[in-house]
Amino acid sequence: MEYLKVIAFTHKHIDLKALGRLVICEESLDERLKCIQAELNIKEIFYVGTCNRVEFIFTADQSINRAFIEKFLNTLNMGLPSEHLQQFIDNVSIYEQIDAFNHLLRTSCSLESLVVGEKEILAQLRKAYEACRKAGFTGDYMRMIMNRVVKTAKEVYTLTKISKNPVSVVSLAYRKLKALNLNPQARILIIGAGETNQNIAQYLKKHKYANFSVFNRSLSKAQTLAASLNSNQAFTLPELASYKNGFDVIITCTGATNHILTEELYVKLLNGDNTKKVIVDLAVPNDVDPTVIAKYPISYIEVESLKETARKNIEERYKELIHAEQIIAENIEEFKSVLKQRQIELAMSDVPKKIKEIKNTALHGVFADDINNLDENAKAVLAKVMDYMEKKCISVPMVMAKEILVKNS
Repeated sequence: MEYLKVIAFTHKHIDLKALGRLVICEESLDERLKCIQAELNIKEIFYVGTCNRVEFIFTADQSINRAFIEKFLNTLNMGLPSEHLQQFIDNVSIYEQIDAFNHLLRTSCSLESLVVGEKEILAQLRKAYEACRKAGFTGDYMRMIMNRVVKTAKEVYTLTKISKNPVSVVSLAYRKLKALNLNPQARILIIGAGETNQNIAQYLKKHKYANFSVFNRSLSKAQTLAASLNSNQAFTLPELASYKNGFDVIITCTGATNHILTEELYVKLLNGDNTKKVIVDLAVPNDVDPTVIAKYPISYIEVESLKETARKNIEERYKELIHAEQIIAENIEEFKSVLKQRQIELAMSDVPKKIKEIKNTALHGVFADDINNLDENAKAVLAKVMDYMEKKCISVPMVMAKEILVKNS
């Protein structure tokens, strides 16, 4: 791992909005990476850009210093103003050799993520690498690195509990909803069109729920959310009081300081229906009047209990960090031997060709006249002997090299 390098710009040191200035669009990626390779003598490289990190993983002979980073960013030609350029140079994270490999493994296992245990980063890494591999920016060395990255991440996610339980309120709320076995045709009222409700609504849409009505203070935002759910049922918040189409589920999350779903409004929405309903209240403070919960048949999912579950799940994930780091350390040690073995294989890749050339020179040059004087049976036996010798001579040095490697390890 002598030449492995990582230049990383992440959420840990850089504001996410500023970080977005470094994200490279797909259309210009190839051209920018070609310039980097040409200007900085980089053999293999791939780029990862997500909402909270921009990283370049590459091989290079030279050590990485401030001058290298400045040249790297200037060669990328992202059109950064000088003040932003200096901000990125001042806040870059640099990893070299074994530290670079360790960082890459920790990243793939989500130990470096905003939320530990979120597996999306592994898929993002694989996709980024695959795009650069197909474009010809990576070779055999990076292939081996990524194979080990994927292997390690899968072991961490399988052998630890680091990703077992969700830690976002939205995913926890959806799990509770799912456990209630709602009818796919359930009538769902969404009160509030902010990010939280957008996220949970997309969960529901993904799982084939389609009967949505959206209410929001701003009609335009209600219409935008409704459209994303393939619904034309968008209303202003005051229109709740006159809504007569019934409901099975209410999902509410507004910024109101007083209860939105009062008993009076809830009775109007029921419109004589006395069956048990589901309410998901993700607002702080709660949007639902406690009287509604106390007096009517409701499965109530509220944000405080979800936040407590999320907190416990996060604690559980952090307890798994030591186990995850042990798996990473074991893979690093194991990979050292794998890498040495591969280096031997590459160094000896010419052995079969050389031995074949020696055999052909002997048969068709040095001993050609003597062989021509042999009868056909003798020639056939000689050919078998030479083929046998060729195979053995090819395998012996490789086996000996591997035995030496194992002994030294």
